[in-house]
Parts: sequence; C-alpha cells; structure tokens
Amino acid sequence: MVKNGAISGTAGKNVKKILITQPKPENDRSPYFELAKKYNIDLVFHPFIRLEGIPAKEFRKQKIDISYYSAVVFTSRNAIDHFFRICEEMKVTISQDTKYFCITEAVALYLQKFILYRKRKVFYGADGTNKSMFDVINKHKENEKFLYVCSENQQDNEIVNWLKNNKCEFALAFMYRTVSNDIGSVMESRFDVICFFTPSGVKSLFDNIPTFAQEETLIGAFGNNTSKAVEESGLNLEIKAPLPEAPSMVAALEQFLSAAAKNRQ
Repeated sequence: MVKNGAISGTAGKNVKKILITQPKPENDRSPYFELAKKYNIDLVFHPFIRLEGIPAKEFRKQKIDISYYSAVVFTSRNAIDHFFRICEEMKVTISQDTKYFCITEAVALYLQKFILYRKRKVFYGADGTNKSMFDVINKHKENEKFLYVCSENQQDNEIVNWLKNNKCEFALAFMYRTVSNDIGSVMESRFDVICFFTPSGVKSLFDNIPTFAQEETLIGAFGNNTSKAVEESGLNLEIKAPLPEAPSMVAALEQFLSAAAKNRQ
C-alpha cells in the first residue's frame, strides 16, 4: 500500500513489464522511453478508455450559456479540445478577457493551439495537484463565474466541492464522455505493474474482466480520484502520483524502479 511517499515497501520487486493505460506517446523523446531504456523494462501502451464528444445539439440540453462565464477550468487537454469544438459548433465567441485555470503547465500551454496565450489570463497549479490549482483560483475568484469543463461520467468531485465550499458561482459543462475500450487481447499478457490515470480506466478493467485478480501485480494511479477508484475496487495501490516528490507518473515509476534496484543490490 502507498504509505508516506509515492511507493511502498514492495519496492524490492523485480519489474520487467509495465502496462501504461494510455496511448503510446508520439514523441520519441518521451520520458517514458528514457525510463524503459534506463531500467531495461518493457513498456506496453494501451488506452483502457476512449472519449466521445457530446454533440452540440445534445449539449444545448444542459442550457448553459458559455459566453456568460468569465473563467474556465481545465484538467486535461481533452477538455480543452472539446470546449473549443463545442464553441465552434455553436458559433460561440469567447471573450479575450476570459480567464483559464489549468491543472498543470502542460495543459495550460496546450491552450496556445486555440488562443493567443497571455500570462495575465492563463493560470496553472505549481505541482499538478488540485490544491495548487485551488491556490491559484483563490487569488482570482472574486467576481468570476467559472465553467468547469469535464466528462459526463468523470467530473472531479474535489473540484466541485471546492467551488461550492468557496461560494464560487460555477456550472459543470459536460462536453464529452468516456467509454470503455476492449482490452481483452492486451490483458492476455502478464504485467508486473499496471498504471491507471482515470477512474474510468479502472472501471474499464472490470467491465472487460469482472473476475480480475491482482495477485502479485502492482497498481499505480495518477490523481486522487483515480487512487480512490483503485482502492474502492478492492485493489492494493502501490505507486501514486502526483506527490511533491513524484509530480508525474513517470517520476513515481522512476522512484519505484530506483528503490527496487537498490533493494536488490
């Protein structure tokens, strides 16, 4: 189990094959590939979920006037893609004064694909956690109306509760949904570690394999909601991110593999 850090006392396990439940990075310089080379491990990438955009016609039923909101909260690049897709489909013009609050710098920088990036209107958390994003929002929340763009079946309750508890005027904008992928073929292999990034990814595992038994497989999770989904499904969580010492899943795996190598010496 995860204790005080990103990893637990199982760090002595000899890991040879890791399943990353996301698409394979397009960039050959991805830190995942550097990690695989450094520790001589086999990394397998296979997304456990796929996203489906909610059509503008269906979105209109939510009765949300996008132009009414002065600030938008994004926790992923997918949310950004679908926000601007919906705006285009509905012919909504976004004010140049709109503020954008993002979970990480990487998500914030992705906005450059759609807007003229200005530091005065794009903000992001320092370490990729909800808390660091809340700290930034808290400095600007007065007189702002927030639109939280999220999946129909995967909104972050911690964000929703924070906005409520801090008396922010906000609305949830469901612009896409997650659907379980067929993972039967990839799960025929045996993995030492399986890394999850969304609660829907955990759900997909049991949608496909209801009788899945963890046995000696180690489980990694990125994000509080994903960690919660792992534990509520009855799995033992061994590798966790983001944490101050492990802001990404790559960093958490690096920490785990480094500890494992030292314990085997």
